[in-house]
Amino acid sequence: MRVDLVAIVVDEYDPAIAFFVDVLGFELVEDSPSLTNDGRQKRWVVVRPPGSETGILLARAEGGRQAAAVGSQVADRVAFFLRVDDFEITYQSMVTAGVEFLTPPRAGPGGRVAVFRDVAGNRWDLLGPL
Repeated sequence: MRVDLVAIVVDEYDPAIAFFVDVLGFELVEDSPSLTNDGRQKRWVVVRPPGSETGILLARAEGGRQAAAVGSQVADRVAFFLRVDDFEITYQSMVTAGVEFLTPPRAGPGGRVAVFRDVAGNRWDLLGPL
C-alpha cells in the first residue's frame, strides 16, 4: 500500500506547472486531456519530485467553493513537506526564483527548515540537513 497522489487545488494549470517544474525542479509526469464527472473538459496534470513515487495532482478549481479553497486547503497550516539534500542551494535557488518565504531558515527537530508558499498560496516546509 502507498499514497500515489495528493491533490493541490490551483487557479490555473500552466502557472502551477511552471512553479513546480521550473522553480522547484519537479518532473511533469502527465498532462493529458480529461473530463470532469459531469463531462466537462479538464486536464489531468501530475508532477513529482525526481525519484519520488508520490505525485501531486494539480487540480484546477471548478466553481466558487473550490476557488475559495485555493491556497487554504488546510486552513493555512503547513501541509506539504519538501525534503532536500542540499538545503542552502535549494533555498537560494528558490529565493532567486522569487518564491515567497514566510520564515527565515532555522534549526528544527529534523534539520533546517523554512516555510514557503507555493503558486497557489499553500504553506510548505522546506526541510534539509543541518
